[in-house]
Amino acid sequence: MNKNEMEIRFSAKSENESFARVTVGAFIAQLDPTMDEMTEMKTVVSEAVTNSIIHGYHNNPDGMVYIHAVIDEQTIELTIRDEGMGITDIEEARQPLFTSKPELERSGMGFTIMENFMDEININSEPMIGTTIFLKKHLTKSKAVCN
Repeated sequence: MNKNEMEIRFSAKSENESFARVTVGAFIAQLDPTMDEMTEMKTVVSEAVTNSIIHGYHNNPDGMVYIHAVIDEQTIELTIRDEGMGITDIEEARQPLFTSKPELERSGMGFTIMENFMDEININSEPMIGTTIFLKKHLTKSKAVCN
C-alpha cells in the first residue's frame, strides 16, 4: 500500500469529539485493524481532542482543532494540534492523575492512556501558542478468514 493522508479541522466544540473519532476510525479502517486496535485509536483521538478543547481552549468554541493522519504500510501516524493556551510543564501534564481542571472532575489520565495505546508519542507545546501531539502506532496485519 502506498502512503495515504488525510487532514481535517473543526471547531473546538465538545460535540465535535465524536466526529473526530469516527473520521479517524473510518480512515484507518482500510488497514483492517483488530477491534482492540480500532478502539485504542479512537480512544487516543478522543483524549487528544478533548485535551485541546478543555485545556487548550478552555471550552472556547472559537478555536480550531487540526488532525493530520498518515498511513504508511501498517503504520498510522496522527498529529493533533491546537492553537490554544499551551502546556507550561509537559512532564507534569504527563503524570498519571494530574489535571489542571479538577473542578471539571477530569481524571488526569489522557496522556497516560495515549502512552499505553501508542508505540510513540511526542508532545510539543508553547504557552499561548498551542500544543501539537504526534502519535504513532504499528498495526498488526489482520488475517482474513476464508470459508
